[in-house]
Amino acid sequence: MTGEMTIMDFNETVALVTAPGQPLELAQITIRGADGRDVVVNAFKNAAPTLRELLGSRRTDDVFLVYEDERWTFAQVMMHVDALAAQLVDQYGIRKGDRVAIGMRNYPEWVLSFAAIVSIGAISVSLNAWWTDDEMDYALDDSGAMLLIADAERIERSRASAARLGIRTIGVRGASGVGVDPWSPVLGTPMPDVAVLPDDDATILYTSGTTGRPKGAVSTHRSIVQSLTAFACRSAVEVARKGAQDPDSDLSATAATAATAATPTFILIVPLFHVTGCVPVMLSCFAGGLRLVIMYKWDPLRALQLIERERVTNFVGVPTQSWDLLECPEFATYDTSSLVNIGGGGAPAPPELVKRVEGSFQGRPNIGYGMTETNAYGPGNSGDDYVSHPTSTGRYVPMLELEVRDPEAIAVPTGVLGEIWFKGPHLIRGYWNKPEATAATIVDGWLRSGDLGRVDEEGFVYVVDRVKDMVLRAGENVYCAEVEAAIYEHPAVYEAAVFGIPHERLGEEVAAVVMLRPGATLTAEELTAHLKPHISGFKIPTKIAFATEQLPRNASGKMLKRELRSVFAD
Repeated sequence: MTGEMTIMDFNETVALVTAPGQPLELAQITIRGADGRDVVVNAFKNAAPTLRELLGSRRTDDVFLVYEDERWTFAQVMMHVDALAAQLVDQYGIRKGDRVAIGMRNYPEWVLSFAAIVSIGAISVSLNAWWTDDEMDYALDDSGAMLLIADAERIERSRASAARLGIRTIGVRGASGVGVDPWSPVLGTPMPDVAVLPDDDATILYTSGTTGRPKGAVSTHRSIVQSLTAFACRSAVEVARKGAQDPDSDLSATAATAATAATPTFILIVPLFHVTGCVPVMLSCFAGGLRLVIMYKWDPLRALQLIERERVTNFVGVPTQSWDLLECPEFATYDTSSLVNIGGGGAPAPPELVKRVEGSFQGRPNIGYGMTETNAYGPGNSGDDYVSHPTSTGRYVPMLELEVRDPEAIAVPTGVLGEIWFKGPHLIRGYWNKPEATAATIVDGWLRSGDLGRVDEEGFVYVVDRVKDMVLRAGENVYCAEVEAAIYEHPAVYEAAVFGIPHERLGEEVAAVVMLRPGATLTAEELTAHLKPHISGFKIPTKIAFATEQLPRNASGKMLKRELRSVFAD
């Protein structure tokens, strides 16, 4: 041995870690597809059958949740989960398949409520905490919720709806009002004995609704558990690759025990009602026995304080949050040396951000590509692979099947651009009460992502843009993410959004709204000059506006380009 670390081949390591007889063994199973027909998929053979079994096994005295000055052990959490589950069954008559809505900011009670709901076979309905009265009314009505567990602000917004729909309400953190019961589980009450099956529905997560009303994406217990296991498998593969200095070492054993070698600490910087906050962050910590530091809402300064205080190792959010952290004026005054992974997903990360993260932290940059419909699991990129392939969202373990297809749904050759399609046991089973939308999105067991991308010879996936976000300018395709990445390379730029606006002759023209760093100056002409050496002339925005405040985002941190288009309405 020379002392240098040998990085094993990705595909070889995956094959060893998922081989027959290993804890993360993959095997083919048959599940019922969205259209009612059987679908054959690859799945983790030894994964827990349901969330009830997976979460119920966590009853140790290790700290699980940290919220402000509160610390909850796994045993304390499960004591409250058992009691709340019994209360839901005995006092509120909640039965298997009933919908129970959760409407609150990031509180420990969100986690307790979710675990109790799914453990009795009911369906957890995640309400967006940013929704207006009308939007909450729609989701409560659409889901057919029987019960709402909410904080004070969400209770205020839902009173008229709850009364109209006959929905009972439990108030958390002292929330009260007409028709609101206090949070009062009787500790010591055992978990009710309910038979929960892998194909039972577990969650309804409403999509962001960029066009029209949001759709309720329905996931089964199996789909969520398989997604969680895929995230664990991906982590195990990376540990095995880095630890493969001895060619005779048992890589699968190394991977299987890696998660228990230390206790990673995640910081929750995205909402729990979003798939990223719920599945790869909260549920991964719950299932893996990891610590979770909860932020009530996103604030970069507060995040830095908590990272230092709690020795946080994993920072998972959208790219804009990594920018916010780096741009915080107090960034250099806080100790971020505990961070091992910095990144997340939700949107493509500009290569400039990858370089800044690599150069600003001891930890390494990473990104994941998933969506509500895939329970957040998809290709992932991290460390050396990400630095060497900064525009790629990475590779994936073969529980997931991925194809790039043309408009006729025919697979295209390697390297050719097309729409990305997914297949696997982790997909949603469909959209609640929307069979037409389900049929349009899930075809023969394959889910249409709506994203344009390609796969290279090494298996790295590149997401170019959303199909709907692509600008068609005089017959030329302009991918907004590519233009945004070029804009971010200018040192004066804090954040930017690129989109298309109507043009009488060209059909569409490219527009951009840019926010500058504090104290920086930049004109449209200077930005155009910066872009000319980097992208083709037809891709350079012809309409450029500068914002004095951060660009509007939705609750998951994604830019609201619909609102920004109004800047150029005239």
